[in-house]
Amino acid sequence: MSDLYQLVTEGSRVFIHGGCATPRYFIKQLESLKDQVRGVTLYHLHTHGPALYAGPDFHKTFTVHNLFVGQNIRASVDLEHVDYIPCFLSEIGTLFRRGVIPLDLAIVQVSPPDAHGYCSLGTSVDVAKAAFDSAKKKVVLINHQMPRTHGDGHIFLREADLIKEVDEPLYEVTLPEVTEAESRIGQIVAGLVEDGSTIQTGIGGVPSAVLASLKNHKNLGVHSEMWTDALLDLIHLGVVNNSQKKVHPGKTVASFVIGTRKLFDFIHDNPSVVMLEASYVNQPNVIARNPKVVAINSCVEMDLTGQVCADSIGYKIISGVGGQMDFMRAAFLSEQGKPILAFTSRTKSGISRIVSQLRPGAGVVTTRAHVHYVVTEWGYACLSGLSINQRAKKMIELAHPEDRDRLAREWEAIKKTLKPSILQ
Repeated sequence: MSDLYQLVTEGSRVFIHGGCATPRYFIKQLESLKDQVRGVTLYHLHTHGPALYAGPDFHKTFTVHNLFVGQNIRASVDLEHVDYIPCFLSEIGTLFRRGVIPLDLAIVQVSPPDAHGYCSLGTSVDVAKAAFDSAKKKVVLINHQMPRTHGDGHIFLREADLIKEVDEPLYEVTLPEVTEAESRIGQIVAGLVEDGSTIQTGIGGVPSAVLASLKNHKNLGVHSEMWTDALLDLIHLGVVNNSQKKVHPGKTVASFVIGTRKLFDFIHDNPSVVMLEASYVNQPNVIARNPKVVAINSCVEMDLTGQVCADSIGYKIISGVGGQMDFMRAAFLSEQGKPILAFTSRTKSGISRIVSQLRPGAGVVTTRAHVHYVVTEWGYACLSGLSINQRAKKMIELAHPEDRDRLAREWEAIKKTLKPSILQ
């Protein structure tokens, strides 16, 4: 019988730790309850590994409410059995703590306890600490391979209602190869980053290319919702030393990391790395206290006026709001800060990311009023202070050369629909 049998009942609302901290042992336990319970709602950020619980065989048992949709679950999103909650990463902890999303159970994976009985949430503090604190019942998976990290992601083992101990590798994520176009973007973005800047990046080819292009910079700091193996070289080279930051000077600040064992070993018991709750890390008024904040984000598509869709392809949710708006706004508020949207002009399948109109159903994650610097492999533009028509012309110049004439014709057609009519 499942270890969770007594804790998960009909109608239970369950939080699952995500990222590289995804508790594979207890996910298998949950899936073993398929024929024993009904109407259980699962909440999580992106998880790693198989997600059988989101498949059609489990629809009577589980409804999944994603706070951010991971790659392992994208194909299962149907907005009925597997759904998505639009929310800023900075606000999710508050949703738990205020009971807007009440939790009956929280399942987390942690490091072994210290001499005082405290375990670390390790690679993913993010919203897991708030979920653990708020849940009525608490389940803990102690993993001897989970790094112990500094910060506020510690839990007292005596609070747990169920404890299981394992010694198994965490989920690892390797970085993709950087393409030629992404490399050009990295070089352009690096030219916008001043020495002494505090940077925020995500995961993927463009962020990796940007970090690889910063090796000749000096005194960079990091205050980011997450980071990857791509940052390690800059730390080892001393390029990132966090010396110019006003918030946690000398510390690399994040709420979670995604990477390989090399990264996990680096952050283990490393006082120069601080892992804090996303409700703090992603708070714009906290981020903006640092000087020269450079927020580097990407998108699915962007229209000619500057509207940014970053969480869906039309109605199909593929990721989430995350922290893009948190950091884009904070970068603008930071002294000499720069909010940057950086993306390849076309997708891997050759579809233009720059469009005259967003697809029907596309979610606007970042409004055109919040967009400032835009970078593609063809150059960059600052849209701040430009009119709608001026923006459109700049965006067309950043599109793939083979798409520019078409976009120009479409924009002219759009403007013609706006001419006053004698019937009005």
